[in-house]
Amino acid sequence: MCDFFWILENICEMIGQKLIAWYEINKRNLPWRDTGYPYLIWVSEVILQQTRVVQGLDYYHRFIDAYPDIFSLARADIDELLKIWQGLGYYSRARNMHAAAKHIVDVYDGKFPATYNGLITIKGIGDYTASAIASIAFGQAVPVIDGNVNRVIARLYGVQQPVNKPAGQKKIRIYAEKLMVRDIPGIYNQAIMEFGALQCIPQNPNCNGCILNRVCVAYRGGLVNMLPIKEKTAKIVTRYFHYLHVRFGNRTFIRRRADGDIWTGLYEFPMIETSGEIGPDDLTRIPAWQSYFDEQTPLVEAVSGEITRRLTHRILKIRFYEIVVDKPVSGQNLIEIPATDICRYAVPKVIDNYLKHIETQDT
Repeated sequence: MCDFFWILENICEMIGQKLIAWYEINKRNLPWRDTGYPYLIWVSEVILQQTRVVQGLDYYHRFIDAYPDIFSLARADIDELLKIWQGLGYYSRARNMHAAAKHIVDVYDGKFPATYNGLITIKGIGDYTASAIASIAFGQAVPVIDGNVNRVIARLYGVQQPVNKPAGQKKIRIYAEKLMVRDIPGIYNQAIMEFGALQCIPQNPNCNGCILNRVCVAYRGGLVNMLPIKEKTAKIVTRYFHYLHVRFGNRTFIRRRADGDIWTGLYEFPMIETSGEIGPDDLTRIPAWQSYFDEQTPLVEAVSGEITRRLTHRILKIRFYEIVVDKPVSGQNLIEIPATDICRYAVPKVIDNYLKHIETQDT
């Protein structure tokens, strides 16, 4: 095995070239490929951190149609931006992109810094994105390390340390530097990411047809479905949300979610969060309910089934209550709007799905 590792260490350039050759044959035809425009690369890489390419294409086109360059993004209304981003999740990244665009326009006259060290100083541009822009747009030989690259390298070299811990990250980066094809780093980085997305997939990859199976430690050692190793870190917390879809004639009520929690800056119906499961009848008896409907008796027309929404470190248990009132409800920071206008506001995906569901019921 030591001799095998010595061979593997000394054929890094050959492996990189094989990845590039594979990429030229198998790469998907995507609109941000074969461009040196850093703005398009930036937008695509941030969106692809959120979703798979198939779903990400629609978001990419919608985003670029609305904000074709860094200047239009810097001028964007944040509510309109969040509405376009709606459904992608991780809304803090959209807000960070907005802030970064303003910074690049104000400080750099709309031109992206041409180096990794310059890009990484901009709030909202992290290691992965800075590496992608620096290598693809500016030809700087810095490795891109994302989930796909972690998987390819962990399997290829048999990395036994958790890739989401410092020791594992250090090993992955060492090997990523060794594999880098330095005269065409942008193409190489795209090649290894594409290889992880299409060939070296998370579950049951086609290793028999893999161009690297002769030099892959995981394949030779029967470790493919065990690598990469990831260590669980955060405790999963369950939260219970009760959304009150209130109808006052042809009006309804929403509020903007505050900073410091999930879905910051998005809009939602009045909401009651409870510490555990609670039935609809019991909900109407608690003070939080009564605070919304002071001196009136609301008519609860329908209650949805419980919807489970899984986020990174949270499980949300959600119900929607359709409620009719004969006068406005009270509550801090509530906004009264025409019921038909809610489609103009950026809302969490679970609320968007609910609105689409009741719309189909009404037609």
